[in-house]
Amino acid sequence: PLAFSHRLSATSSAVNQAVIPVPSYLDYATAFTRAGLRITSIPLDADQGFAIDWQRVDRALVFYRRNFERNDGQAHSGSGCVGPGRPEMSRSVVIVGQPGNPSGALFDPADLLDVADRHPDTLFVVDEAFADFVADDSASVLRGCAPHHNIIVLRSMTKFYGIPGLRLGYALAPEPLARQLAAFLPPWSVGSLAQAVGVAVLEDRAYANETRITVSRLRQQLQRGLLDFANPGDMTIFPSAANYLLIRLERSDLDAPRLARELLAYRIAIRVCDNYEGLDSRYFRVAVRTENENARFLDALSQVLGDGGKTPKYVPGGDVGRERQKHHRRALPRAAPPTVPAVMFQGTASNAGKSVLSAAFCRILLQDGYRVAPFKAQNMSLNSHVTRTGGEMGRAQVVQAQACRRDPDVRMNPVLLKPSSDTGAQIIVMGKPVGNMDVDAYIQYKPKALQAVRSAYDALSSEVDVMVIEGAGSPGEVNLKHHDIVNMAMADYARAQVLLVGDIDRGGVFAAFVGTLEVLAEWERALVAGFVINRFRGQRALLDDAIDYVRAHTGLPTFGVSPYLQALNLPEEDSVTFKSTDRVAAQRSADQVEIALIDLPHIANFTDFDALELEPDVFLRIVRDARGIGSPDAVILPGSKNVPGDLAWLRKTGLAEAILALAKTHTTIIGICAGLQILGEAIADPHGIESQAGLHTGHYVGLSLLPIRTVLEMDKTLK
Repeated sequence: PLAFSHRLSATSSAVNQAVIPVPSYLDYATAFTRAGLRITSIPLDADQGFAIDWQRVDRALVFYRRNFERNDGQAHSGSGCVGPGRPEMSRSVVIVGQPGNPSGALFDPADLLDVADRHPDTLFVVDEAFADFVADDSASVLRGCAPHHNIIVLRSMTKFYGIPGLRLGYALAPEPLARQLAAFLPPWSVGSLAQAVGVAVLEDRAYANETRITVSRLRQQLQRGLLDFANPGDMTIFPSAANYLLIRLERSDLDAPRLARELLAYRIAIRVCDNYEGLDSRYFRVAVRTENENARFLDALSQVLGDGGKTPKYVPGGDVGRERQKHHRRALPRAAPPTVPAVMFQGTASNAGKSVLSAAFCRILLQDGYRVAPFKAQNMSLNSHVTRTGGEMGRAQVVQAQACRRDPDVRMNPVLLKPSSDTGAQIIVMGKPVGNMDVDAYIQYKPKALQAVRSAYDALSSEVDVMVIEGAGSPGEVNLKHHDIVNMAMADYARAQVLLVGDIDRGGVFAAFVGTLEVLAEWERALVAGFVINRFRGQRALLDDAIDYVRAHTGLPTFGVSPYLQALNLPEEDSVTFKSTDRVAAQRSADQVEIALIDLPHIANFTDFDALELEPDVFLRIVRDARGIGSPDAVILPGSKNVPGDLAWLRKTGLAEAILALAKTHTTIIGICAGLQILGEAIADPHGIESQAGLHTGHYVGLSLLPIRTVLEMDKTLK
C-alpha cells in the first residue's frame, strides 16, 4: 500500500484520502500515514462478525466527494491545475482484506464491484494475503471476471507457502495501473531465488489443494472444540475463512493480555489484538495448527479458564454457528489421546536394526524400574508366533515382549501381513485373519486397520509406564506416506519421540539421515528427536566430523553409536538377512551332520532353523537351486505362505527332481507344514487362499513321497 500511495499521490489525480474499514491489518494505516493521506476509519460491527458494510463505505465516499466539491474553490485556488482551467481532482483509496485480518471474515466480491462501479475515481485495493486458505476460490475478487480499471488485488505467497524470508508476492491490476506501479518499483524488487521458489510453489497444485482442505477441516474442528467446552468461561468466537480465529473474552475477571501471559506457561502464544483499531483488551487471535497442537491449546485454555464459565457464543454466519444454534455438540477429535511417554525407532531402510534396538530399550527400561511394552502397528513377515490365546503376531514383537518380561500379546502387533505373492498378502488383524488382499484392496482396508491399531495401542499403553514403538522400513517412502499407519502417523498418534536408525555397516548412513529428513513433511520432521548409528566397527572418534555435519545440516543430534555385535542369536523379523545370506563358501567338517534347507520363495518361519545353526555338530546349507543340493544327510522342505506357487517353483528349478532322486538313495526328507503338504500326493486350494493370480484353484500334484492329500480350508487352527 505504501508504494501504491506514493505513486498515485504523485499523479495529476491526487490520492489524498484513505478509507479503511476497521479492525484491519495495522500496516494499512501506517503506509497511508507515511504517504501523507488523510485516513477515514469505518468501524465494523462485531455482531456481524466484522463483515465489511459496503453501504457504509459507499456513504463515506459520497460524503467525502461532496465535501470536497463544496470546498473546492478554497482548497485549490492557485496553481494546481491539470490542463487548461481544470482544477486538480481529489481521489480516495479504499483498502480491505479478503479475508479480513484479524477477523477472517469474507465479503461478497459482487458488493465490491458494485461500489467500484459507482465510484470510478476511487482506487480499491484488495489484500488477498490469506485468500489461498479459503476453500472456495470464488471469494477472490478477480476470479472469473475482467479486471476493473480501479481495482488492484494484492496476493502474498509468504503466508500460504510458508516462505516469509523470501518476501514474495504479486499484484493483479489493469495494465495502465500495473505499468505505473512497475515504473515506481526498484529494478530488482524480487530476487532470482524468490522467483525460482515462486515458480516452483505455484506449480505444486496438489500441495495447495491439500492445504486448503486440511486447514478448513482443522479450523472447523478447532471451532467445535472451543464451542464444546464444558466450562470455558464466556467468550465469543467469530466465523473465519482464514487460518486463524478471532475470539473475544466476555468475563470481567480476565482479559486477553493476562490470558496470553498464563498460556505462555504452557508454551502457547496467542495474538493479543488490543492494538487493532476497533478492538480492545478482550480480543485475541489464535492460529489454526495441527490437530495435536489445537488439542494442546484447548487443554491449556480449559486449565487457564477454569470452572464456572458458560458455553461460548458463536456469531451467526457459518455452518458451525448454525450447528450450534441447533444444539449440535461435537467435540474436537483428539489426534493423540495417549499420554503415556513413548519412544519410537524408525529406520533409514529395512533391516537397519530397529527391532534389536527396540528390544534393547525394552530391557533397559525394565531394568530401570519401568513397566514397559513394545508395539509395532503393522508388521510384514512370514515369521509369526502363536500366542497363548491362539492369535498370530510378528516374531520381533515376541522377542521385545520377552525383553520386557511380558507375555506376547497380539495388541503389540495388531496388524500382520503375511505375503503370499509379490503383490498380495494374508491380512491378520488382532491375531486373526480377515482375508487375502492385493495392494489396492489393502489400501482401501487401511482405515479399518488404523482403528484396530489405535484401539490396541490405547489399551496396551494404559497398562504400562512407557511404550517402545518400532516403525517399518523407512518413513521416507514418498509413495506410501499418504496412507501410512506404522511410521510417522503412529508416532504422531502416540506423541512419540522418533529416533532415526541408520546401518553404517551398509555405508552411506549420513546421507541417509539427511536425505530422509529432506523428504519428510514439516510435521513429520518435528517428530524426529535425533539419530542412532547402528552396527559400527572402528573408533568412535572417526565419526565426529560427520556427526557434526549432520547436526549442522539438520539441527538434530546423534544420540548414540551402537557397535557391530556378532552372533546376537535373536530371531530375524523378516527374510531380508536370510535371503541375502550365502553359505556356499562354508566348509563342512568331518564330524558334522549336513542338512540342506530349501529356500522356498515364500518361506515361512525360517527362524525355526536357527536352533540347528546353533548346534556345533550340524552343517546347515541354504539351497536355492538344484546344483547346490549336493548329497546331504537330510533335506528340509520348510513352511510356505504360497504352497501351490512354491511347488511350481520346485519343479521349474529342477529341485523337485533332485529331491526325488535323493529320496531314492534313502536320504532323509523332512517336510514341515507346507513342506509336508508338498511331499504328499495332492494339494487342493478350492477357496483360492494361496493360489497366485492366474492359476486355477483346483488340485496341484505333489511330490508323492507320502500318502497324504491336503485341502486348504478357510480357517486354520493355531497352537
